[in-house]
Amino acid sequence: MTRHWPALLLVALIAGLQYPLWLGKGGWLQAWEAGRALDAQRDLNTRLEARNAALDADVKDLKTGFDAVEERARAELGLIKPGEVFVQIPNDKP
Repeated sequence: MTRHWPALLLVALIAGLQYPLWLGKGGWLQAWEAGRALDAQRDLNTRLEARNAALDADVKDLKTGFDAVEERARAELGLIKPGEVFVQIPNDKP
């Protein structure tokens, strides 16, 4: 046993040095978790950018043309033009 103590000491030192690299502050585990969080945030940003682009297109369309305003008024408010007749067909599917 007396001949093996330098090897055991070396193994203990190596394990002591490896612990902070893998599990300590700024170690591999935290870097991996930060990478996952970054990927999730990028996905969210991509979805929000697409939603913002669609909303921007809606705003520009509403500002520049009356067709979009008329379409919204008909779809959302049920408005009709003077002289038009509104006909509603019930959807009676069992």
